[in-house]
Amino acid sequence: MPRRAENDLPKAKITASSLQRGLQIFKFSGNHRWKFYLGLVFLILTSATALAFPKLVGMLVDCAKEGNLPKANNIALGLLGILFCQAFFSFFRLSLFIQFTEHTLGNLRLALYSHLIKLPMTFYSQRRVGELNSRLSADTSQIYDTLATSLAEFLRQFTLIIGGIILLAFMSEKLTLMMLAIVPLVVIAAVIFGRFIRKYSKKTSDAVAESQVVVEETLQGITNVKAFANEWFEIGRYSERIKEVINLGIKGGQYRGYFASFIILCLFGSIVAVVWYGVVLIIQGDMKIGELVSFVLYSIFVGASFGGIAEIYSQLQKAVGATERVFELLGEESEQIKSVPQSDIPKIKGEVAFEHVAFSYPSRQEIQVLRDVNFSADFGQKIALVGPSGVGKSTIASLLLRFYDIEGGHIQIDGKDISQYDLETLRGNMSIVPQDVILFGGTIRENIAYGKPEATEQEIETAARRANAYDFVNGFPEKFDTIVGERGIKLSGGQRQRIAIARALLKNPAILILDEATSSLDSESEKLVQEALEVLMEGRTSIIIAHRLSTIRNADKILVLDKGEIIEQGTHSELMLHENGLYRSLSTLQFS
Repeated sequence: MPRRAENDLPKAKITASSLQRGLQIFKFSGNHRWKFYLGLVFLILTSATALAFPKLVGMLVDCAKEGNLPKANNIALGLLGILFCQAFFSFFRLSLFIQFTEHTLGNLRLALYSHLIKLPMTFYSQRRVGELNSRLSADTSQIYDTLATSLAEFLRQFTLIIGGIILLAFMSEKLTLMMLAIVPLVVIAAVIFGRFIRKYSKKTSDAVAESQVVVEETLQGITNVKAFANEWFEIGRYSERIKEVINLGIKGGQYRGYFASFIILCLFGSIVAVVWYGVVLIIQGDMKIGELVSFVLYSIFVGASFGGIAEIYSQLQKAVGATERVFELLGEESEQIKSVPQSDIPKIKGEVAFEHVAFSYPSRQEIQVLRDVNFSADFGQKIALVGPSGVGKSTIASLLLRFYDIEGGHIQIDGKDISQYDLETLRGNMSIVPQDVILFGGTIRENIAYGKPEATEQEIETAARRANAYDFVNGFPEKFDTIVGERGIKLSGGQRQRIAIARALLKNPAILILDEATSSLDSESEKLVQEALEVLMEGRTSIIIAHRLSTIRNADKILVLDKGEIIEQGTHSELMLHENGLYRSLSTLQFS
C-alpha cells in the first residue's frame, strides 16, 4: 500500500476537550510564546486595514461624480498608505508566526524522538516503524502548517466575515440581507461541490496508481512472465485497470463540467443580482455609486472568506487529530534511562543465573516461549544455546538485556536480581553481536565508537586491530573516515561483523551475547570473524546463540532448548554420548 499522504490524514472532531488537548502544543514554545501573541496583534491590524480598503475605494469613486480632485488625491494617498501598512503588518505577522512555529515544532520533534527512543521493547513489538515515522513527519508537518499559516488564516478570515457583515449592514440593511440570503449559500455549495470533485479526482489517481502496481510487478517479475508465457495474461490485467482509469476520468470530467457551469451560473449570477439590487437602490436614492462599489468589494471579501474558512476548518481538524496522536505517543510510559558516559558506568563481574524463568511475549500472551528455564554461567564461561528455530534462544538474550520483564522466576547477575539494576548499569555492561549487523550511515570510526562515544583515536584503532578489522579499514582511501552507507551497505557481511566486534571490544562488556554471529558468512570471512570473536570472548562471560555447531564445540556448557525448555546440557563430548539426544541428532545432520 502507498504511504498515506499528508492530505489524507484523518480528521478529528473539534470539541472543547480536543481543543484543550491541542493547546498542549504551547507547552513546547518555551520563551517564544510572546511571538505568537504579538503575531495575533499584527493579524488584527492586517484585517483592520483590509476592511478599510473597500470603503476608501467607494469614496474614491464618489469623488468622480462630485468632481472633487483634491479629495480624490487624498483618498488615493490614503489607499497607498493602507497598502503600505498592510504589507508591513503582514510581514511581521508571518515572520512572528513562523519563528514561533519553528521553535515550538523543533522542541516537539526533539521531545517526541527522545521519548520514542526511550520506550520499551514491548511498545515496539506492537507498533510498526512506518507508523511511528509518520508521527514524526506527517503529523508534525500538519501541526507546523496549522500553526504557521492555517490558524492565522482562519482567524483572519473569521475577522473579515464578521467585520465585513457589520460594515455591509451599516451601508445598506436591505442589500446586506439579500447578499446574505444568496452569496454565502452559493459559496458553501461551491465548496461542497469542489470537495466532491477532489475526492473523485483522488479515486482516479488511486486507479492510476493501481495500474502502475501491475506494471511494476510485471517488470520486476519479467523472468516469471516469460517463463510461463503469460504476456497476454498480463496485458489483459493491465487493460482492465486502464479501462477503469478511463471510466473514472470521463466521469470526473463530466463533474468538473457541471462545476464550471455551476460557478458561471450561480456564483456570478448572485453577484449580478446584488449589483442589480444595488442599482435599484441608487435609482431610489437609498445608496450612492461609491457605496455600491464598496458593498460589492465587501461582498467579495465575505464570500471569499466563507469559501476559504471551510477548507481551513478542515485543516484545523487534521491538526487536532495529529496533535492527539502525537500526545498519545508522548503519554506512553518510557524506560528510566539517564545520560551516563560509558566510562562512569559501574562494572559488574558477569555471573549469570536463570532460576525457573517463564516468559510470554506481550503481543502473544497465549504462547509460552520459555517455561521453567534454569542455568548458570560463571565469570568467563562460554555458554552456548542451541536448538531448532523458534524455541526461545534469542528470547533468553532479550531477557538478559531486560528488553522485556519475565513472568515467573528470577534472573540474577552477580547474585543480584536483574530488576534491581538500573538500565544504564545493566546494558552498559553487556554487548551483543547479532547475525544481521546494522551499522549507522556514518563513518567506520563513528560506528566503532558507538560502543564508547568518548573513546580516543588510539582506543578505536586498537579495537579495530583486535577485531581483525584494521587491515581492511586501512585499505580504504578514507580509512576510518570511510562512509559505510545506509545500514552498512557499502561493506561486506564479514566486514560489518568485524566492525560490530570492534564496537563490542571498545565497550569492554562483562557479558557478551553472540546471536548466530557467523551463520551467514562464507568460509574465509567466518575464519576471520571467528578469530576476532575468540579475542572478544576472553575474560568475559559469553552467551552464544549458535546455528553452526562447529563454532561452539569448545563451549564450557551447551544448553539444548526445545519448545521453550532446556532438555539437555553439558559439554560437546558429554552431549554426543546421548544416543537419542537432540544435540547429537543436530550434529549428525550438520556434519554427515
